[in-house]
Amino acid sequence: MPTLPNPFDRVRRLREADASRAHDPGAGRVPPGQVLTDKFPVLTYGSTPRVSRTDWRLQVWGRVAEPREWGWDAFVALPNRTQVCDIHCVTRWSKLDTEWTGIPFTEVMRQIQPLPGADHVMIHCHGGYTTNMALAELLDDDVMFAHTYEGKPLAPEHGGPMRLLVPKLYLWKSAKWVSGLEFIDANRPGFWERYGYHMHGDPWSEERFS
Repeated sequence: MPTLPNPFDRVRRLREADASRAHDPGAGRVPPGQVLTDKFPVLTYGSTPRVSRTDWRLQVWGRVAEPREWGWDAFVALPNRTQVCDIHCVTRWSKLDTEWTGIPFTEVMRQIQPLPGADHVMIHCHGGYTTNMALAELLDDDVMFAHTYEGKPLAPEHGGPMRLLVPKLYLWKSAKWVSGLEFIDANRPGFWERYGYHMHGDPWSEERFS
């Protein structure tokens, strides 16, 4: 079995990166410390999960009135939307005008009843990855479960068959290979947050590290 990289090494390298590198202002669309790219870099801790649509599930549990589960066909039958947005990675690249199609988070929430005090969600993914999100931010109009990128099914290395997309935060919050939503009543750190990443992750405030 290959040895996985030490997460602390990645955090150390990012902390030491030159945040003063020049960047294209992109008409005010590029946050501080970011550089534009036309590519879509692949950054993954560990191996890339290969999840078929037949096996894919989205489960909901925790502080909810009733747990839920969707298979692929039932989930993608929910109302879909296509949007164009900019994305920003904590490793200092930004990509403008990316096109995504998927199910808005608000459509999923129509079928979920959080219990009082459930103000955060832990996003769970195939491969064991997790990240924490405030429920209020997940309810923004641009948050979706994306299955299509630039008109094509989302590739496994970019989180296919289904990933979360939260454009206003650094891309580690847009969890790849999403499989579950755990509603919680306290803001707990996810995978990278436990290794020093910021609990929120706003690119415009450069919330890279805690």
